[in-house]
Amino acid sequence: MAVIDADDLPLFAPSKKVYPQSVAGPYRRAKWIILVLCLGIYYLLPFLRWDRGPNLPDQAVLADLANNRFYFFFIEIWPQEIYYFTGLLIIAALVLFLMNAVAGRVWCGYLCPQTVWTDLFLAVERAFEGDRRERIRRDESPWSLDKAWRKTGKHAVWLVIAWWTGGAWVLYFADAPTLVRELATFTAPVSAYVWIAILTFTTYSLAGIMREQVCTYMCPWPRIQAALTDDDALNVTYRYDRGEPRVSVKQAQRLRAEGVPAGDCIDCNQCVAVCPTGVDIRDGAQVGCIQCGLCIDACNTVMAKIAYPTGLIAYDTDDNVKRRIAGHRPVYRLLRLRTAIYAALILVVGGAMIYQLATRQTAGISVLHERTPLFVKLSDGSIRNSYTIRLLNKRPEERPFALTVSGLPGVRIETIGPQATADLRPVVTVEPDSSREIRALVTVPADVHLEKSQPLTFTASDLFAGEIVRAEDHFIAP
Repeated sequence: MAVIDADDLPLFAPSKKVYPQSVAGPYRRAKWIILVLCLGIYYLLPFLRWDRGPNLPDQAVLADLANNRFYFFFIEIWPQEIYYFTGLLIIAALVLFLMNAVAGRVWCGYLCPQTVWTDLFLAVERAFEGDRRERIRRDESPWSLDKAWRKTGKHAVWLVIAWWTGGAWVLYFADAPTLVRELATFTAPVSAYVWIAILTFTTYSLAGIMREQVCTYMCPWPRIQAALTDDDALNVTYRYDRGEPRVSVKQAQRLRAEGVPAGDCIDCNQCVAVCPTGVDIRDGAQVGCIQCGLCIDACNTVMAKIAYPTGLIAYDTDDNVKRRIAGHRPVYRLLRLRTAIYAALILVVGGAMIYQLATRQTAGISVLHERTPLFVKLSDGSIRNSYTIRLLNKRPEERPFALTVSGLPGVRIETIGPQATADLRPVVTVEPDSSREIRALVTVPADVHLEKSQPLTFTASDLFAGEIVRAEDHFIAP
């Protein structure tokens, strides 16, 4: 008998091509609805218009990198407001954690872009090559004219979908109708064509060729969520307390007539045939299971045909399976400390962002003390400091700002260039949706007692809208 050296064994079992079978049921319908909504929003949103007034783009969602702006309907985000994106990322992570705590990898099964585009590509494949059995038979058969045109047509449609996916992505970074016209006439920027090519290749490769390999080997989330889940999270579960031992319908009838236990699972393998990643849910929790629920639809269809109760495979917990074996009632605890904390954090972060948006200012001021020199003593004994002041105007119209300074007796401010109002306050006019930098001189009379460093408050007041912004700095004396 030959002895096999362990070093000669492969590290991984060779993968087999997965041929997911079509299935009908509530989970499949939910996936179709989500697919249409998600892809509809992704492809059509760049063409939605939103009137922001003169001098501003009218695209509802636009990442205007050239002007360092991000527009989302009535919200305009400036580079200084990057914390809004930080808040959105925190909320997204918390929502993902909450979804995992409630129903496992429900994100992977229904909302993940890899799942959505793979479902679309599979629908195209079925349209050209038929369902599971036809595809397997066609792949095993020799090449023919029928096989060639079906394969060619499938890949051609895949490439069109992938190309439009990349094209839709670049439309979020420029005016969509204008960029579409430029792309069609080959006058668009080279970077647009490069990004479309990159995203065409990645979409075609990931959704059409690699498919379940992305979920099983490339994506880190299955490993992360396994560390975040708990025993109360609902997962697609094979209820082995009811399904085992697996026997055919006739054998089950005979065994039950003899008083011998028989499971409801008839080992039809429909749950495996419809799985987009090719796993057998009856083997328990696996990294390849994306919790899409298609095996539930397939199993319920079979159970209905043989007049068995549905729910042999369902969203459940292993603890509940064990409880039923022990004769106890199942327990479902969706509201628990983990989910309450996640929900509370989402509300806190979301509430803070809403409050910040509701109270955000459309003007800003920043002050920088000039250091060469730190101060100047004038001939009359007064002390002068120099500052660089930057005023920010986030509105689409020109705005005049009056500058004042406070914090020391008799302190006065002068600016180089801008005119003053009747009360001698310097006025700085800032162009629409822009900023302006000026140089300011702050002087304190000689009879004021000064320490080495004392705080000052700079105030800019909009003469028309009345908005007031402030900034703090220090006055330096000998």
